[in-house]
Amino acid sequence: MSWDTLTLDVDDDGVATLTVNRPDKLNALNVETLEAMEEALDEAESRGARVLVITGAGDEGFIAGADISYMQDLTTPEAQAYAELGHRVCDRIESFPAPVIAAVNGYAFGGGCEVALACDLRVASERAVVGQPEIDLGIVPGWGGTQRLSRLVGDERARRLVFFGERIDASDAYEYGLVGEVVAHDQLDDHVAEMASELAAKPKYAMQTAKEALNLVHEEPQAAGLAYERRAWSGLFGTHDQREGTAAFVENRDPEFE
Repeated sequence: MSWDTLTLDVDDDGVATLTVNRPDKLNALNVETLEAMEEALDEAESRGARVLVITGAGDEGFIAGADISYMQDLTTPEAQAYAELGHRVCDRIESFPAPVIAAVNGYAFGGGCEVALACDLRVASERAVVGQPEIDLGIVPGWGGTQRLSRLVGDERARRLVFFGERIDASDAYEYGLVGEVVAHDQLDDHVAEMASELAAKPKYAMQTAKEALNLVHEEPQAAGLAYERRAWSGLFGTHDQREGTAAFVENRDPEFE
């Protein structure tokens, strides 16, 4: 499949890279691009992606946000449809059956920040600037930011970011816990590629199970999450990767996972 506003590449190791390709708009997410992202996520899964990297084209924007020019005159029903589309994309990223890395190579505001929040891991270029500035447009984060942000940075900081519409640089984003690490701008692609390669070599089904269990922390009471963990852990025994991983450890060799 091909799209006008994004690209998807899947290499032989199962590393998929989804690049939002509207650099002239700082990769802002219009309806066409969001719909393309839905299709690309399905395509990546159908092609057996073992890890997914999301980034933006060009040298300035990761995803600068939603398309404000499109939003300007929306009616309430039209805004509801746009919100639902954005939520579907972010929920799809969060539930994607493999680790998802946001390579934040520039501006990540509003919907762009929310896409990054939906990813499992976030690596920022030293040039990155992130934030939820919707309050200055007379609105609030609408694609999951009010819920996911506080889980990463805590309630007080999330409120400050949303209430003041703060835009913070990469070092502050790291200090707040919004991104996991910051690297030099010219090293971002190589660093994320190394991470993705390492994750793709891990046992596929155990990784998927680990992600599902970790996601439950935010979705279910702890007792339900612990019960799921017990079932998931024991259910992996007898699989090829479990047998191979433990055998390789005992035999002091590198495992060969499916």
